[in-house]
Amino acid sequence: MPSVPGPAKFRASATAAAICASVASLVLVVLLLPAAPAQDVGPRDVLRKIVQDLCVPDQLQRKDPTPCAEVNLDGGVARGFAILKDIRGNTQYLLISTARIAGIEGPEVIAAGAPNYFADAWDARTYIDQALHQTLSRDDIALAINSAPGRTQDQLHIHIDCVRPDVQATLRAQASSIGTRWAPLNVPLAGHHYEAIWVSGETLGATNPFRLLADGVPGAAQDMGDRTLVVTGSSLPNGTQGFIILEDQVDPATGDKASGEELQDHDCRIANSAPASGPQR
Repeated sequence: MPSVPGPAKFRASATAAAICASVASLVLVVLLLPAAPAQDVGPRDVLRKIVQDLCVPDQLQRKDPTPCAEVNLDGGVARGFAILKDIRGNTQYLLISTARIAGIEGPEVIAAGAPNYFADAWDARTYIDQALHQTLSRDDIALAINSAPGRTQDQLHIHIDCVRPDVQATLRAQASSIGTRWAPLNVPLAGHHYEAIWVSGETLGATNPFRLLADGVPGAAQDMGDRTLVVTGSSLPNGTQGFIILEDQVDPATGDKASGEELQDHDCRIANSAPASGPQR
């Protein structure tokens, strides 16, 4: 006959269950937040609570990162990250730092020896392929981090999803004019004026976009919170693989909140027209 827990154990179990239920309910809330204007949302620390109170403990105690898809603590919590499925669309994932970092303005992202969160986000694009049951090409994928005014959560997170078809078409048409130094893109994207730079490499292991922005764009290091970064894969006509990196700045005069997520397509329409591609990965 199984033993019957005493009152203290019941209270502990009930408390743990209440905590889990409370935090779990926040999962649904936060995953809906990006659809709403930043100034209209509630708590801005829900992502942090999901990762720090659920995903990381579950990974450490049970080797199960649920509700996250992945928790990577190879460098410790201070350098780790979690991958969480966003409720919008079938293909949108978020890379979230396990360390407490507010966002793009966090000094940790450009500190010497900082983790390359964008490199990890690029590697995590395989979750999109798994969701689609097909392999997208490099320039079908976009990574984005929003500015402080243009986001809903104050925990560092990078959106991983498909690029908008019109954005892809524009970047392909402008590819020959995008050089290895930051320069304004000749045409707007989603109605906003971005600067662009091209970097080579199959992965982002040798390039940290945060550092590239802070070091390469005058004034960016002083106002990182007003900036957004978008990264999409690219390949030159000669087959050289690389990335187009875009940045934009908050402009109250035009209503530009520097939300690079606007260049992504959470319906991933590009998957319906793009042939599966292995070599460009």
